[in-house]
Amino acid sequence: MAKVGVIVFPGSNCDHDAYHALKYVMNADVKFLWHKETDVSGLDMIIVPGGFSYGDYLRSGAIARFSPIMQELIKYAKKGGPVMGICNGFQILLEAGLVPGAMRHNEQLKFICKDVHIRVESTQSIYTSSLQKDQLLTIPISHGEGNYYIDNDGIKGLQDNDQVLFRYVNAHGETTPEANINGSVDHIAGITNKQRNVLGMMPHPERAMEQLLEKEDGKQIFESILQALATA
Repeated sequence: MAKVGVIVFPGSNCDHDAYHALKYVMNADVKFLWHKETDVSGLDMIIVPGGFSYGDYLRSGAIARFSPIMQELIKYAKKGGPVMGICNGFQILLEAGLVPGAMRHNEQLKFICKDVHIRVESTQSIYTSSLQKDQLLTIPISHGEGNYYIDNDGIKGLQDNDQVLFRYVNAHGETTPEANINGSVDHIAGITNKQRNVLGMMPHPERAMEQLLEKEDGKQIFESILQALATA
């Protein structure tokens, strides 16, 4: 059984969602990691959850990046440990330099909370290895600063290294301007580092896990992760 840690920062509000999804839906062995902890040993994966760490002061993720646990998380990731940052977690990973790029306010300068369509761009990661390329998933977003940015050289690097895992699309799988809900460069909804063990994504798969919520596509992402961990 996979052992997963979910970090809790002051202001995190999706930590319990991630815990519930993994423990009660996926039957994983899950524990919370308080942000002042410095021991991440024995874990098969770490999740940096969504929310408003430190109230999003300065900018999203900028303060959380300096929490004591982050030094251990960085070491863990650099050794190849799987790390998944969701929404604010993605922002924290960007601030920590674990994935490339930066996050800006949504193009329309409004907080957006709705279901969106994302397309699987690569299956070359534990997060997508059991999915199909070009598969469409319906996953909710909930953010005010989800407008991903990276320069042209950075985009080329992401594409050359097959680091883009998810893009915003419409219901037909097309990358239309309207489908790019927050204005992200190249419709990017989720990327990995070069080694593909660190994932940052803005949509919330942990909020799309049960029929009770009339959405279960997020479950496929966690199934892919746990299957990969079981065979690693």
